[in-house]
Amino acid sequence: MQIALIETFLDLMETRNFNRTAERLNITQSTVTHRINALEALFARKLFSRNKGGTQPTAAGLRFLDHAKALQHQWHEASRAVETAGAYERSMRLGLQHDLAAHYAGEWLAEVRRELPGTSIYLEVDYSNQMNRDLGAGDLDLAILFTPHYLPDLYYERIGEVRYEMVSNKVSHIDEVKPEDYIQAVYSPAFDRLHRQAYPGLSTAPIASGETTAILALMQKLGGSAFVTVADAARLAESGAANRVEGAEPIAQPVYAAVNVRTRHAHQHRRIIAALQALLAASNP
Repeated sequence: MQIALIETFLDLMETRNFNRTAERLNITQSTVTHRINALEALFARKLFSRNKGGTQPTAAGLRFLDHAKALQHQWHEASRAVETAGAYERSMRLGLQHDLAAHYAGEWLAEVRRELPGTSIYLEVDYSNQMNRDLGAGDLDLAILFTPHYLPDLYYERIGEVRYEMVSNKVSHIDEVKPEDYIQAVYSPAFDRLHRQAYPGLSTAPIASGETTAILALMQKLGGSAFVTVADAARLAESGAANRVEGAEPIAQPVYAAVNVRTRHAHQHRRIIAALQALLAASNP
């Protein structure tokens, strides 16, 4: 069975629109139709009903959905295994949350290389939403992220946390922080909820970002106050570029490891997760 048929089917399940799927896959609408027709011919069943009301999956299409996802995942695994044959015993694609990369990527991958010398590693730094999608599609083998989506094929476990502290290069106490001089951090939906509960008066700031690197750049350029990682807060305080804001309570962001349910007990996955778990524990005693 051609993988192009599977990927076209999965995309159409998302868009429910032949033209939209054609645009996303950079093919013609007639090619989408041909691929779906070919897939339906293999099963001798209609997978979609098409009428004036739009495109909707049939009962057969809904039943095939989970199997199609599994087939896509297995195809990506097989492709990567063949591509790296002869160089290493296995290959793995890892995802890491943006805000963790600057402080943990180097030590983490160095430890992974020591633990698994026969494994080639590709690291992609991204946001949780994209990593959840990539895991579900089989484009990642393992991801360390802030926001789990608890998708049916994925397994999540909390492995630690990252703490954020408020710093400022304008004021020294929380009572002096003004919304107009505040850069709001939105590192995840969970972080945003905790922030709104603790600092409701600062949750309508004119500038917001979901990445520490951008927030640090904004602080340097515009001045003001913001939440950054504990490590960044210590570095800023030591250099004199900013100070910790007195009276501002830190906010803890949980960190999760995510893998496909079929590989949650795999030896190499457990060792990779344990390596980052140890780094998180060491930085948050």
